[in-house]
Amino acid sequence: MEIAAPQLRLQHFTPLSKITLAICLSSSSICYGADNIAEQNKPNSKYEAELERQRILLIEQGQQIEKLTQMINALTAKEVNTQSAASTDQAARRKAQADKPAKQTEQNVAQNKPVGQAPPKSSSAIEASAIPELGDTVSGVLTGKGTLVLEPSFGYSYTDNNRVFLDAFSFIPALVVGLIDLREIKRHSFIGSISARYGITERWEVDLKVPYIGRNDSQRSRPVSIGVSEDEIFNASGHGIGDIELSTRYQLNTPTDGGPIYVANLVATIPTGTSPFEVEFMQSTPGAVFPTELPTGSGYVSIQPSITAIYATDPGVFFGNLSYGYNMDTDEEVGNVDPGDSAGMSFGLGVSFNERTSMSLSYSHKHVLKSKINNMKIDGSQLDIGQLIIGYSFRYSLKTNISLSLAIGVTDDAQDTRLNFRLPVTL
Repeated sequence: MEIAAPQLRLQHFTPLSKITLAICLSSSSICYGADNIAEQNKPNSKYEAELERQRILLIEQGQQIEKLTQMINALTAKEVNTQSAASTDQAARRKAQADKPAKQTEQNVAQNKPVGQAPPKSSSAIEASAIPELGDTVSGVLTGKGTLVLEPSFGYSYTDNNRVFLDAFSFIPALVVGLIDLREIKRHSFIGSISARYGITERWEVDLKVPYIGRNDSQRSRPVSIGVSEDEIFNASGHGIGDIELSTRYQLNTPTDGGPIYVANLVATIPTGTSPFEVEFMQSTPGAVFPTELPTGSGYVSIQPSITAIYATDPGVFFGNLSYGYNMDTDEEVGNVDPGDSAGMSFGLGVSFNERTSMSLSYSHKHVLKSKINNMKIDGSQLDIGQLIIGYSFRYSLKTNISLSLAIGVTDDAQDTRLNFRLPVTL
């Protein structure tokens, strides 16, 4: 038996029941929609939380970067202040050294004690100590304005020469009729002098030199054609004031780019010494003639202009000189004597080892033309004088130098050896 389920019809509900049922159905729909919205909003909340956390981290990192920047700026400012203080202290020390009295500085230099650090040397600076002697006309560099230099010197020279005199007729090379004289000459010369050099300006100076000369000759002669059994030996000497020299020098340029310096020189020699034309001769044997006294001068006026070039290159100094000597003629008992002009040149190198010591090596050559008597040339009077010169210089103090030079003759007409000692003192 089946029981039929009761069927509910809308018309069975009262109006109040209908309203209640509608509210229940609406409430369940609303509740279900809210649950769905809540479930959908959960992922958005996670993303927002993550973004907030990242924002907070960025803010913290920015604050840390700002702190590090402040620390770096503080350290940089401290280092700059330290360097500035060190530079100020160094400048103060330099100023204090520069303000020291000049007398204390001179004492330190004289005792060879360095004061501070020396500035670099200019390539155009000329070291006087590196030029012991510039040929025969220039000694060192020019004297400063208002400076007086006294220079005592002492020199010694030695000459040994063998000569053969022929006063004969030669028919064939093995047969000679007349006089044949073999002669050996040994000559010792001592020259002491005092010179005064004064600087008129920074580029112009004048010089006066007064020498005193002592000479001693020993000659041995043997005429081989007249039957003399023994050699004839004759000694002669002479001493007295030599020829006074007046000279002037002028610096032509002042290069600023390290170029050479040119100096013009003019030397005049006055014949104040004993002239060779005033010396008497004697004859001991036929053909053997000897002087009774040796001359101390040349017997004529000489004027010698020259030009000197000086080029400095660290640590040495190159120098050279060109000269021409005009020798005036003189009237003597034998007639009008023209000693003949001369042309010379010299060149060399001076090297400075330190601020007080230097050496030089140079060569000097002079060619003397033939002499004339009454406008007639004398055969055999032409001379070539070549010398190799080694110089040494030592700066004893700020005002005193010691110079020593050795000249070695390289031609037959030159002196075999010449030794010269100079002691210039600045007053």
